[in-house]
Amino acid sequence: MSEDRSSSGKKSWLENITKAFSHEPKNRQDLLEILRGAHQNDLLDNEALAIVEGAIQVADLQVRDIMVPRSQVMTIRAGQTPEEFLPEIIAAAHSRYPVIGESLDDIVGVLLAKDLLPLILRDRHHAFDLRQLLRPATFVPESKRLNVLLREFRANHNHMAIVIDEYGGVAGLVTIEDVLEQIVGDIEDEHDVEEDSYIRPLPSGDFLVKALTPIGSFNEFFESDFPDNQFETVAGLVMGAFGHLPKRNEITEIDGFRFRVLSADSRRVHMLRLTKL
Repeated sequence: MSEDRSSSGKKSWLENITKAFSHEPKNRQDLLEILRGAHQNDLLDNEALAIVEGAIQVADLQVRDIMVPRSQVMTIRAGQTPEEFLPEIIAAAHSRYPVIGESLDDIVGVLLAKDLLPLILRDRHHAFDLRQLLRPATFVPESKRLNVLLREFRANHNHMAIVIDEYGGVAGLVTIEDVLEQIVGDIEDEHDVEEDSYIRPLPSGDFLVKALTPIGSFNEFFESDFPDNQFETVAGLVMGAFGHLPKRNEITEIDGFRFRVLSADSRRVHMLRLTKL
């Protein structure tokens, strides 16, 4: 009796597996429907489904869809001294910076912030040549597919590429983090605010502010008096000042505060850097 029941259970299990694969997806939409069905049956959680959908979507996106546009690219001039460019690097807190010659279209290399560490031990009177610290720049066309770009990033151990338009000019830049965020969502780094807080002071005197910080909490921290009857969060306040959904590195000033967008996607702002003017 137990053998019959065991045999029946085994047969039923095999039948279910066979049935699951009897209808193979004919296109991407079929595949997504199968995955969403698996999610509804609790075989995939929300995060896993979002990652798979993001990975599939990456094949449809091009570099131009996610790049930091030319107008928002932060650069360093090859002729600048450390005293001139270090304050900008500290304020931006990026790890890589394009270095230019005469103009933005004259990219001479990429500076890694970590390569500046030897300056700590450098004799102040010693001649400094920024070009000696530069890494070669990688260039990609606007039309390159993100899945291809990610594969090249991994193969070449690059983390940033300069995006070139059809005329050979600089259209913007793209990083490996930009690509990965299309798959796994927003990636927070060591500069981001902890999960249980909204505002984090920085050594420079600036602050990291989560965009979802309630206006009341913001006012209490900074002793400001922004009204909370129009916007409930700092994100609403900032977007109201911009008049549109801002992109990364856009800046606006509101009543003695300068807000720089550090992280944003096509739907909302995530993180801001605040400077008290």
